Amino acid sequence: MRYDRTDARILEIVQKNNRLTSEVIGEMAGLSATACQRRLKRLRSEGIIEADVSIVSARAVGRPIQMLVLVSLERERSDIIDRFKKAIKSSAEVVNGFYVTGDADFVLYLTARSMEEYEQFTRRFFYENPDIKGFKTMVIMDRVKTGFAVPIEMPDED
Repeated sequence: MRYDRTDARILEIVQKNNRLTSEVIGEMAGLSATACQRRLKRLRSEGIIEADVSIVSARAVGRPIQMLVLVSLERERSDIIDRFKKAIKSSAEVVNGFYVTGDADFVLYLTARSMEEYEQFTRRFFYENPDIKGFKTMVIMDRVKTGFAVPIEMPDED
């Protein structure tokens, strides 16, 4: 996946606000609206832009309890890892899931309406799963920064 300096500028712009029109993005990047649309389409089709999303406040939609959960598997076997990845993807409570190195095998970001709801989730998702060795929950007290923006490396001029 390659991109040029103009693509990099477009990526910087859409990471800050993906609701801008192609005309506005093009103007900011020095392109026509049509050229901008072509580049955006290519960036999406090549997987450089993975998704266009809105960040929703969990608290505002009735899910004020937010947690990070460190999960350790009983064994690190590919079938167990694949099964747990599938469980993560199919769980609405799990907002983000990461397969990681270090003390835990996975880090999950979850939301819940209440601690009682989270306890029910833990019983269903962790305790009833024989592949789980253990988990450690950290309740989020304050969400300091939220987003998905990554620093865009400016490619060298050819």
